[in-house]
Amino acid sequence: MIRTVWFAARLCLALGVAAGVQAQSRAQLKPEDLYAAVLQSTLTIEVENAAGRHFVGTGFLAVGEGLAVTAWHVVQDARRVEVRFSDHQQAKVLGLVDKDERADIALLKLDTAIQGGATRLAARPRIPLGVATPRIGSRIYVVGAPRGYEFSISDGLLSQIRTVDGVGYFQVSCPISPGDSGGPVLNDRGEAIGIMSWRKPDAESVSFAIPAADIARLRGTRPPVPWPTELLVAAPQRARAAAPQVRAPLTGAEPVLDGYGAFQKLLSARAGRQLTVVVRDGREETTFRFEAPKPAP
Repeated sequence: MIRTVWFAARLCLALGVAAGVQAQSRAQLKPEDLYAAVLQSTLTIEVENAAGRHFVGTGFLAVGEGLAVTAWHVVQDARRVEVRFSDHQQAKVLGLVDKDERADIALLKLDTAIQGGATRLAARPRIPLGVATPRIGSRIYVVGAPRGYEFSISDGLLSQIRTVDGVGYFQVSCPISPGDSGGPVLNDRGEAIGIMSWRKPDAESVSFAIPAADIARLRGTRPPVPWPTELLVAAPQRARAAAPQVRAPLTGAEPVLDGYGAFQKLLSARAGRQLTVVVRDGREETTFRFEAPKPAP
């Protein structure tokens, strides 16, 4: 009888400790602690596409060793991809492991022969996935590279859960800019509940993320397809033709026009239309709104 009571007491103690550890692992994090927890697992993606243009997106380590999650449209027409961590460690992307064009998700395989920094790729933590459906109104965070300002964190709310063109999304109110595509959308426990995908350009703080549960459909064990490939080069035309006009991808992939003459041609092609032009000079930014001049009769 004494041994039975002793065993029951030990069992209750063990269950209590386990429950305490589980509760602690699920505890809410302060924003600064959450950022510190996911920083080593977040990466900036530098892409050179088939047209020779350069732009920036975001990704994060998850699912398996050496695998990074991002939005498909970040790499869909890439011919060269590299990633950079916050400690300046760089890694080459060996290729595409798997993708879901419709859901806008891609898995990338990173080369373990990384350069610079003090943390080995294998030693970097992975962001755990939060696959349970979050509550509408819950606090969320996004880590990305808005307009190229890498490893920035912003916060907001899960505004709604919606289906757009047959695809399920989390609508979020976080301030989002080009460069945030593929970045993790995090709950207050530091779990990635989604991947940033696109925003509605004519609305304030109306952006959409792919639920992290959709990652489970991808096959992380497939061998990577190296860059460039016919698969990657041919896909953009199909994907962009099917994309609704109200979407604005969140990569820093806006076309860059060289020379004032090219700017004049752009104005001529948009004669009579209301335009917004942003002029950047170092850190200063000035916005102009005007009607593009019509050619003289």
